[in-house]
Amino acid sequence: MAERSSTGLLTMMLEPTPAVAMTLPAEVREKLAELELELSEGDITQKGYEKKRGKLLAPYIPQIQGVDPSLQIDNRIQASSQVALQGSKSNKSRAANTRDERFRSDLHTEAVQAALAKYKERKMPMPSKRRSVLVQSSVEACTPPDTSSASEDEGSLRRQGRLTTSTPYQGHSHPAVEHWFNRVIQGSSTSSSASSTSSHPGGRSVTTTNTTAHAALNVNAAATALADLMAHTQLDNHSAPPDVTGLSERSSHHAERPHVASVRGVSRGFNHHTSVMETADVQQPDPNQPKPEGQQMCPLEGEPLGVVTNWPPSLPAALQRWGTTQPKSPCLTALDNAGKPVYTLTYGKLWTRSQKLAYTLLNKLSSRNEPLLVPGDRVALVFPNNDPVMFMVAFYGCLLAELVPVPIEVPLTRKDAGSQQIGFLLGSCGVTLALTTDACQKGLPKAQTGEVATFKGWPRLLWFVTDGKHVVKPPKDWHPPIREASNDIAYIEYKTSKEGSTMGITVSHSAMLAHCHALTQACGYTEGETITNVLDFKREAGLWHGVLTSVMNRMHVISIPYSLMKVNPLSWIMKVHTYKARVAVVKSRDMHWSLLAQRDQRDISLSSLRMLIVADGANPWSISSCDAFLNVFQSRGLRPEVICPCASSSEAMTVAIRRPPEMGVPPPGKAVLSMGGLSHGVIRVDTEEKLSVLTVQDVGQVMPGALVCVVRAEGIPYLCQTDEVGEICVSSGSTGVAYYGLPGMTKNIFETVPVTPSGIPISDRPFTRTSLLGFVGPDSLVFVVGKMDGLMVVSGRRHNADDVVATALAVEPMKFVYRGRIAVFSVSVLHDERIVVVAEQRPDASEEDSFQWMSRVLQAIDSIHQVGVYCLALVPANTLPKAPLGGIHISETKQRFLEGALHPCNVLMCPHTCVTNLPKPRQKQPEVGPASMIVGNLVAGKRIAQACGRDLGQLEDNDQARKFLYIQDVLQWRAQATPDHPLFLVLNAKGTVSSSASCLQLHKRAERVAAALMGRLNTGDHVALVYPPGIDLIATFYGCLYAGCVPVTVRPPHPQNLATTLPTVKMIVEVSKSVCILTTQAITKLLKSKEAAAAVDIKSWPTVLDTDDLPRKKSPQMYKPPTPEMLAYLDFSVSTTGILAGVKMSHAATSALCRSIKLQCELYPSRQIAICLDPYCGLGFALWCLCSVYSGHQSILVPPLELESNASLWLAAVSQYKVRVTFCSYSVMEMCTKGLGSQTEALRLRNVNLSCVRTCMVVAEERPRIALTQSFSKIFKDLGLSPRAVSTTFGCRVNVAICLQPNRLGKLAEQGTAGPDPTTVYVDMRALRHDRVRLVERGSPHSLPLMESGKILPGVKVIIANTETKGPLGDSHLGEIWVSSPHNATGYYTVYGEEALHADHFNTKLSFGDTQTVWARTGYLGFLRRTELTDASGERHDALYVVGSLDETLELRGMRYHPIDIETSVIRSHKSIAECAVFTWTNLLVVVVELEGSEQEALDLVALVTNVVLEEHYLIVGVVVVVDPGVIPINSRGEKQRMHLRDGFLADQLDPIYVAYNM
Repeated sequence: MAERSSTGLLTMMLEPTPAVAMTLPAEVREKLAELELELSEGDITQKGYEKKRGKLLAPYIPQIQGVDPSLQIDNRIQASSQVALQGSKSNKSRAANTRDERFRSDLHTEAVQAALAKYKERKMPMPSKRRSVLVQSSVEACTPPDTSSASEDEGSLRRQGRLTTSTPYQGHSHPAVEHWFNRVIQGSSTSSSASSTSSHPGGRSVTTTNTTAHAALNVNAAATALADLMAHTQLDNHSAPPDVTGLSERSSHHAERPHVASVRGVSRGFNHHTSVMETADVQQPDPNQPKPEGQQMCPLEGEPLGVVTNWPPSLPAALQRWGTTQPKSPCLTALDNAGKPVYTLTYGKLWTRSQKLAYTLLNKLSSRNEPLLVPGDRVALVFPNNDPVMFMVAFYGCLLAELVPVPIEVPLTRKDAGSQQIGFLLGSCGVTLALTTDACQKGLPKAQTGEVATFKGWPRLLWFVTDGKHVVKPPKDWHPPIREASNDIAYIEYKTSKEGSTMGITVSHSAMLAHCHALTQACGYTEGETITNVLDFKREAGLWHGVLTSVMNRMHVISIPYSLMKVNPLSWIMKVHTYKARVAVVKSRDMHWSLLAQRDQRDISLSSLRMLIVADGANPWSISSCDAFLNVFQSRGLRPEVICPCASSSEAMTVAIRRPPEMGVPPPGKAVLSMGGLSHGVIRVDTEEKLSVLTVQDVGQVMPGALVCVVRAEGIPYLCQTDEVGEICVSSGSTGVAYYGLPGMTKNIFETVPVTPSGIPISDRPFTRTSLLGFVGPDSLVFVVGKMDGLMVVSGRRHNADDVVATALAVEPMKFVYRGRIAVFSVSVLHDERIVVVAEQRPDASEEDSFQWMSRVLQAIDSIHQVGVYCLALVPANTLPKAPLGGIHISETKQRFLEGALHPCNVLMCPHTCVTNLPKPRQKQPEVGPASMIVGNLVAGKRIAQACGRDLGQLEDNDQARKFLYIQDVLQWRAQATPDHPLFLVLNAKGTVSSSASCLQLHKRAERVAAALMGRLNTGDHVALVYPPGIDLIATFYGCLYAGCVPVTVRPPHPQNLATTLPTVKMIVEVSKSVCILTTQAITKLLKSKEAAAAVDIKSWPTVLDTDDLPRKKSPQMYKPPTPEMLAYLDFSVSTTGILAGVKMSHAATSALCRSIKLQCELYPSRQIAICLDPYCGLGFALWCLCSVYSGHQSILVPPLELESNASLWLAAVSQYKVRVTFCSYSVMEMCTKGLGSQTEALRLRNVNLSCVRTCMVVAEERPRIALTQSFSKIFKDLGLSPRAVSTTFGCRVNVAICLQPNRLGKLAEQGTAGPDPTTVYVDMRALRHDRVRLVERGSPHSLPLMESGKILPGVKVIIANTETKGPLGDSHLGEIWVSSPHNATGYYTVYGEEALHADHFNTKLSFGDTQTVWARTGYLGFLRRTELTDASGERHDALYVVGSLDETLELRGMRYHPIDIETSVIRSHKSIAECAVFTWTNLLVVVVELEGSEQEALDLVALVTNVVLEEHYLIVGVVVVVDPGVIPINSRGEKQRMHLRDGFLADQLDPIYVAYNM
């Protein structure tokens, strides 16, 4: 892939619009071309481009108005076809076959259309179960990808159907071969844009040259004719599978093949890690897949290298000979961007200038009086593509100085795609000097000092200008050493691998010489020939033909720069004509472009060409350009047989080349192969699936002196069978020698030893792997069907990236893809390769267009390749990273995709269809009965999982408050006993005390409230208290108790957000059946305001009492409840699943709760504690309103809302009051971590010191958030916070305080009241999904850290029960946590949203074992684990681990998932994901992510989120929703309200940035 993309398909086309094109003068067209170029390079905006283009075209528009555009195109076709008609008189049986100008046969398009039509008929989403789609119809379209295939305006010729016939392969009677090549009748082209059009299956191509039948042939008629023809061709199917063993004529019988080879595993991305997934569904290879049936292939030998009498002993010797004997002979002509010759380098000049440079490099450059360079040193050659002369002088200068040139691309910016890798190569080669031209050096980015900037990842280089004044003439007596070619390194050619790493391939002097010799012989080069070279002269074929072999044979090279080709694609043909060149070296894209411009030039003749070398002839789409080119230029003297495709690779250099016709070689061949067969690595002539075929042309014969074989691409290099596709390997003296500095990879690639199936090496010579995939056909012709770099192995089947590109391009390419720029690569997700397609879309494409195009591409690829695309992304035009010659830089694109830096504008993920290796859904086993469970546990020596806090009865404490049954009595007693003892301080945002209350003050305020209520309400009435956090709330609470009313604390509505907060207030007031609302004056106004009326019905509020100015009245007498079991207050809260549940707290439970907390935390009047919690429900309410009154300690109250304006408020208060014990919520902790993380230094200067803190407890009803508590501890360690101080608590609706972990540091710990430090364990996340707990080591894969939730409170008993059988579970088993304690709530008052919530939550009994105790079910999953630690009483400590709420778990694929685990993975997947929440909708997993970065990153997240959830949780994400920060609702405890979010999503209220529905 990388290779292909680096040459890329040029981003420049000429025609403005098909019709206009015919009438425009040449200079206007040239200006249009320049404009196009500017746009494609991003130098001009789309708007500017359109404006200028409009101006240029204005004078010509009237001439073409009113003409139907399709007619215009057809006229053009006819015009060009007529030429073809007149030109070729030998037209035998050809049918309508005009070539389209983009590498696109319309047949190919028809195939795509046929495939798409099938889907349309289905009228349903794409099937998730793939079956191969056999569509009887023609094949699928193609535009060569380059990555920059065509300009959007280029008028593509619409071909009118195409009928092809064939003449049998002459001179062969072998039925299989004939059958195979006759298949060409099917006129195939393919998804691989390899559309063959000139289908001469054999014979001399002259006999079947293209002619166009009457151009007016109706398209439909042609199509019908074609269909008929195809229907008939099928009659001659051999019933047996074709014996393709006939591919190499030596075998017509099947040899039994020894079975050793079966040791090879299933192919690459397929056999790893299957065991990793507990129940991974290991995909078995399909038993019906085609298997190779041919004999073992025999290695193929090229003809021997001929002996040439006066062949120079080395390349420098050849240069010396021509430089001295033929100094005037032209060596190289360079052209400027207008196509004018700028300079012709003669052999004499080349010789003298190279000598000068060699002398200068060796003798005139020194550092610290040492010569800078010694022979054998590596030197970088940095020359632009338009300066071949200076490059050639530098290259030969290095050779003469015995230095090793390393040609590289000119780095244009400091951050070029891949330039870091080039830097790595230079560093590893030890390069210290770079040669360049003066002009190029001036253009390089400079540092402040004026020197050339150091590029990212590059070593420090000295830059030397080769055309400057420093190059000096050598003295008379100095002569460069001219030696015989040795095995020393001559030069190093760079190559970029599939992963993007850059390797240097070393070529020895002898290999360089041998390769020149072999090319000279194969191409029949003669002294003094003229050759035009369009390729990059720095590497591969451009270097081999245009710089090395040319000098060997004293040839004259006309070098056509890339920049000239962009402006005038015809330039190379004009030069062939002008210079009567005998040979031209091009790529298929160059042939292609010339088709676009050929109508300008009538007087071109290509009759001088004896060889048109197509350097990328091995590419699947080259065949269509060859055919198209021949079609058009045959009338200009081009002979069909001069087209010579060749196959080469950087490692093996030229592998095979079609010989020029004078060498008497067999005629060229074509093969129409079944894509299905190819995907299993088997060659099958296509018989049924008209859609899935690949037409390939041969790349000629093996090079002289080479031995070639085909081996298995993976594993041990066994020789392939004759009908098997493998990697082509070459053994010859003219291949590369090694990867510089990489001995391991070198051994693998350059020293392969192919073996027979029985393991015997086939030769004692080592072979070089070429990275080309192919086979040897009849007549010993080599066929290439793909490259290792573009190979994608999906579920054991191989697909070629180039083929997929072609199919994608066939779907309305002109309309949609910007310049045909598409990249296809695979990424590894969940133990298999997944195909990703990235395309640049045209600037004017609408959303609608893009989605239609995307879904059609998916369907086309599905039909033609029978493979699913995992992700299809569209990016804005010109944003994909470019390779040096304008192509797409594939590895860099892949890198950006994986890093989430591609910034697509549209994304379609299809994990449902293409991820087929998910573990099997879990089948629930019939439950083991609870009794056998217990017996099992006893046998296994496991204890039943239960634990309890200290026994209340044995705790002797001098607790005065115990005498009182009711908390209001305690307040009265304290008001008399210690009237002035301060109970509460409330701080404001500035950190000053905004209000305070002593025992007496609180009692007096409560009395006033009671007096106001007693006249109005009856005992037992429910009263809603709607107050901001403060003393008012506490006083009115006790006032209600004094009056015998039941208080319900309610969070006040948020004035800026009435619409969402007021309905909750209303709901609690209604559900709690409150008959009265007590509140402040301000809130009273708010409840009855106009804004409130918009949110709720304000007329239906019960009585609202404003308590701001109550009269100082004393209530007649206090209410005394008859029994402690009476209801004291209602505690309402909205659970994370969105359920509003109110629990009833009796007076007895209230007192028990206070006593238990007092004992656990050792609270007494002289203590101070700081509380930064909301006071409305749960433990937060108990700590604010109840505990201080019961224990008499002073509470410093910090309302969490105040932290929004002053994040350091809470910690500053803790430090100021030297508080030992403090409570906070996760949201407070998060505010401090995020808001103060960078300000610890400033806080220290303000004397904030946290070393006083013994315990900081986080109040929560969820699994402890380890990451947050750890980062909090880490950040504030600098302010003296002990890492052991932070601990967690656990409570829930049925019991608000089950665990608290008061850590004791220092003396108290020795006195034995402390609990041990909270312990952390690591459990296997996969086992957890199956409700099992498996402890693993820290850092092991799939490990999940869980922190103990705190020490169980006195009087509390906990047991773990099976959720279904209600039987007790053993130690370390996951089950529901059940709790029994005197402070359990007595039941739900009412549950809003799920009425069936259930009495059994509060009084349940075990089905077995201890069946007497009454338990309350917490609704949380967890486990108990007895630890080695002992607590104060010497008992072993039982740690309780909370895993998560049962209501929140997601049941997916038969397993139980906790949302937080999926969310953690997602947040980790990209730096811009601030928060994440997941829920299910129907049976789809929906992931909502908050995006912190810029909106253009939104779509990057879709693939990353899908990948990480698949990879870590084996789940397919159904919908990815990207929203702004703050959209995910969070309750007062900092827990995500996933159900609220779900409702918002379903009601379409999230205002998302992007919603991706994964198909």
